[in-house]
Amino acid sequence: MALRGHQGAALLAGLLLGAAAQAQQAAAPEPVEPPPATAQGEVTTLGEVRALKPDDEPLDLYRFKNPVQVQPNRFSRTWSEPPSPEQVSMSGGYLMMGINQGLAKAAQGVSKLTGGPAQIQSATARPPPELTEEEQRRAMEVCAQQGGCPTPLPPLPE
Repeated sequence: MALRGHQGAALLAGLLLGAAAQAQQAAAPEPVEPPPATAQGEVTTLGEVRALKPDDEPLDLYRFKNPVQVQPNRFSRTWSEPPSPEQVSMSGGYLMMGINQGLAKAAQGVSKLTGGPAQIQSATARPPPELTEEEQRRAMEVCAQQGGCPTPLPPLPE
């Protein structure tokens, strides 16, 4: 009985060594032909590529998904979801969150009473700089001395 077990182990070891030797002898890769050369005027371009934002939270197959999708309405502007327990603990607890919210409401009230600007304002672009007639003349003289400048763009209609 013991002899048969040793023969099986020797056979198995021989097969493993043979497989390892065969795996080391990888076939040489076939040479890849270069793409055909294009004419000077022909340029290949890629199509449109869009980057999509990945989902913020992982897919949970056991989470309840409400089949009713409600469209935004007039109450959606003022409604905000209550904070999760993790958000509460990271913010310092319910007491600190209440104090911060009260301070924010007080700051809004003070700015409304004083007529001050809002804390968050939309950006407004300033008009492009305008050159006077004298500055334009001097710029043209400098361009002529340096060997010419590109033609100036016509002014934009207002």
